[in-house]
Amino acid sequence: MALRHEVEPAGGKPAERRRVIRFRDGHVDEGPDFLAAEEPLEIRLAGEQVAVTMRTPGHDTELAVGFLIGEGIVKPEDMAGVAECRSDEGDGGVADVRLAPGATARAGWQRNFYATSSCGVCGKASIDAVRVATEPVADGPVVDLPTLQSLPDRLREAQRVFDRTGGLHAAGLFTPEGELVTLREDVGRHNAVDKVVGHHALAHDLPLDGRVLLVSGRASFELVQKALVAGIPFLAAVSAPSTLAVRLAEESNMTLVGFLRPGGCNVYAGRERLAGV
Repeated sequence: MALRHEVEPAGGKPAERRRVIRFRDGHVDEGPDFLAAEEPLEIRLAGEQVAVTMRTPGHDTELAVGFLIGEGIVKPEDMAGVAECRSDEGDGGVADVRLAPGATARAGWQRNFYATSSCGVCGKASIDAVRVATEPVADGPVVDLPTLQSLPDRLREAQRVFDRTGGLHAAGLFTPEGELVTLREDVGRHNAVDKVVGHHALAHDLPLDGRVLLVSGRASFELVQKALVAGIPFLAAVSAPSTLAVRLAEESNMTLVGFLRPGGCNVYAGRERLAGV
């Protein structure tokens, strides 16, 4: 895949300075504060609207590419280019993914998408429509428990925009040895994962077997699906998984860890990838 990227000035920063009034312990103070930016992004495929998601501006091409791949609408080799611009109303942006000659999107995807938000794609027609046809991940890699428990702190230390705003989710891709490979932040946890996947799709680096994905929120079905489509065998979250997320992980030979902390975690599927437990 050799994607051409065309960009018009889109504006938008990941954080904005605003004046706030602070009440602390009976004292009142007025001063500047940084807020995480949130703007709509319209994702198009060959000029046709696919979804609108509220996102933190930046890495919009990665987000659009990762979204289309993660939802099983197109494959990496189906895409030929991405054009970015501001929306006609001037509020938010547009990322239009173009198909390669002869490539087609998954049949029937239009019926399955009619509402999106920063909390993920909502309104799927049925659970069968959500299940993307893909093979289970291969065995391996194995991660030491102390290394796994160190990942939340490493992710947090790398969150530059969160340091300024305190209001962003993060997705970090790690090696089994705990080295941070890719970090993306966004107001939407699904968007952060899409940006990670899109980054590696644009770098011709899929599937991401041999990697560990850590997310700062809970592990939903959709996050497990996105990891599975990208070939990621190990998904960890700092919060809880859903029942459907655990079921999909079990069916897909994926390791799913929740409530990951420096002092412990819960393993819901794929215990064999953890050493020392």
